[in-house]
Amino acid sequence: MIRINLLPHRQWRKAALQRQFFIAAGTAAAAGIAVVMLTHGVINGRIESQQARNQYLQDQIVELDKQIEEIKKLKVQIQALLSRKQVVEALQTNRSDVVHLLDQLARELPDGVYLKSIKQTGNKVTMTGYAQSNARVSTLMRKLDASPWLESPGLVEIKAAQLGNTRVNEFVLNIAITHSQPQDAAATGKKPS
Repeated sequence: MIRINLLPHRQWRKAALQRQFFIAAGTAAAAGIAVVMLTHGVINGRIESQQARNQYLQDQIVELDKQIEEIKKLKVQIQALLSRKQVVEALQTNRSDVVHLLDQLARELPDGVYLKSIKQTGNKVTMTGYAQSNARVSTLMRKLDASPWLESPGLVEIKAAQLGNTRVNEFVLNIAITHSQPQDAAATGKKPS
């Protein structure tokens, strides 16, 4: 006897193949979604890590900028202190100039010469005075030129004047104060003459 299978096996097979297809498609879709999510998570982690590094660098740059500003302020303060130091050193160096100038003038002033005024501007000194004759002014200039503290005497003007009942010569004389010879004398321990 011949057996005829009247069951809808083709439909079952077709349904089974459809189920396998949907399972495979769902598994592939789930795997695809998992890969996309994993890739997205890894990329976001790297972006956040790089942003954290960038933020750290920005913070360090801000800190370095503050330090650079402090260094600039310190440099300005150092320059101000150095300029003050130079002024003080210049004052220290020049404070004895007036004493030496007056000492040398007292030593070198010949008889018959009288000073009316002395004015110092830097290293230049202008003297105004009276002399009994032109020769006395020449003697004063020679003595000042020989002085270790003074140099380059130059006569600006000499003219006849009346001082009381006496006829005198009024003169204006420029001289320069020198620093090299007194320092050399101080280094050797000798007093300048």
